[in-house]
Amino acid sequence: MAFTQLDPPIPLHVVDHGSGFAIAVIDYGQEFDLLWVVGMDDGGEVWCVPNPQVRLQANYSMGRQKKSRPPALPKIAAVAG
Repeated sequence: MAFTQLDPPIPLHVVDHGSGFAIAVIDYGQEFDLLWVVGMDDGGEVWCVPNPQVRLQANYSMGRQKKSRPPALPKIAAVAG
């Protein structure tokens, strides 16, 4: 497992939850998605967000335009166990 603190934090958008700043990344290895540690702008909560739920925020100078809605993510079936 690797924990990497980001300096400076990265502005991100979390699908269905809003914008925030990633302050760290957790990597459990090749069998798992990266987890982004994100401090949310609205409410100040801190969440570990799986990589497929994270998008870069719009940045006009970098050519990333804000879209009306990020593309839908594939649904992952729950595993009984």
